Amino acid sequence: MENVTETATEVSTAKSQALFEEAMDVMPGGVTANIKYFKPHPIVMEEGHGSRLYDVDGNEYIDYLLCYGALMTGHGHPAVYTAVTEQMYSKGTTIFGAPHRLEITMAQKLRDLYRGIDQVRFCNSGMEATLLAVRLAAAYTGRHKIAKFEGHYHGGYDQVLMSVNPDETEEGTAENPACVPDSSGVSSECVANTVILPFNDITACETILRKQADDVSCVMMEPIQSGFIPASPDFMKQLRALTEELGIVLIYDEVKTGFRVSLGGAQEIYGIKPDLTALGKVLGGGFPVGALGGKREIMELCSPASGRDILTAGTSGSEKAFFHSGTYNGHPTTLAAGLATIQLLEKRGGIADVFRKTEQLKRGLTELYQEFNVPMQAMGVGSIFNIVLTDEPIRNLRDMRKADTDLRRRIDEALLTLGIYSKPLNRYSMSTAHDEADIEKTIDAHRRALESVL
Repeated sequence: MENVTETATEVSTAKSQALFEEAMDVMPGGVTANIKYFKPHPIVMEEGHGSRLYDVDGNEYIDYLLCYGALMTGHGHPAVYTAVTEQMYSKGTTIFGAPHRLEITMAQKLRDLYRGIDQVRFCNSGMEATLLAVRLAAAYTGRHKIAKFEGHYHGGYDQVLMSVNPDETEEGTAENPACVPDSSGVSSECVANTVILPFNDITACETILRKQADDVSCVMMEPIQSGFIPASPDFMKQLRALTEELGIVLIYDEVKTGFRVSLGGAQEIYGIKPDLTALGKVLGGGFPVGALGGKREIMELCSPASGRDILTAGTSGSEKAFFHSGTYNGHPTTLAAGLATIQLLEKRGGIADVFRKTEQLKRGLTELYQEFNVPMQAMGVGSIFNIVLTDEPIRNLRDMRKADTDLRRRIDEALLTLGIYSKPLNRYSMSTAHDEADIEKTIDAHRRALESVL
């Protein structure tokens, strides 16, 4: 399926368009997740191998979306396939519906890698992990407001789908952001119980949190916003101290950063131990997965061993049991794929080589954009980065408005015609499958894209 296109005029995505129009009849907007949509129509994929994707029209792409970062070893790594098939064939089933060894093995691995994890509960997505974290924090503290940061995304449920990308007319001040729902259908009660914090501004955060400390159960954050805007070390250190003082549970949402900025996530880079850690994406090796880990004293609330489980012994007295369950939690196929992925990253030349190649690509693109006199920052840590078209410092969501997103979108659209795949305006993720030739082709494609749009 070799057909890397040279110019926009040579590209045909007619089959993608036809399938999208067919999908519009049976799926709202033609997609099963809003993030998969972009104009004029999303590209429908047929195959994936290594660092490459192939669409239904036969076009080949170097893939930098990688299922929004989930595929740290690229598409169809043989070791991951082997682990999955051996698990299914040797055990005679796809799932037990009962405890199994891989749950323990993966939980032990996560405890070894993540400084904030003593115990683990598995689930089926990063969103489920953050949802569990919110309720667990409420059970632990007896409080029911949550605090989250403007611009941070934690999933598509009501209480956290707030001020991810608020309208400028509603967002409030930089020091005291308003709580703005990002979707219709969100209840006013959720708005009233969600506190919005400004990222990378500890003075403003302290003012807000001290006023509402008696009501706030947790602060949930992406330690690296959107996977590429890092918190300052001082901000992270002071926020940890503040939440400890106020008895507020600190939750790191490491769904994007787990295994991608370090094997031990962003908390390893910052040297900070959060109370709870939500994981997903890379952890499943391409299969649906989520995990919540944290302090033993908090995680033990999930334990049904007290005899108070609501589906067995019921509840008695004034104390209610904490309930968490899921038929597919700790799915053996998923955990086999995830453990194989981690083993590949732990090998010599594994994750370190991905980081090296990421820096090589970032340097090459930075030099290229300088050559074209286009202000650009290749922002990110580890194996993730984004191309931000401005010379201005970027510390949070509001700073991102300084970037030239119109030019970036036109570059991205041109890159699609040149065999470089990511959803327009999205970040770049690297994998063990990307090689030197991919990097060279990507830089050359950016050169041709810049020539075509400037």
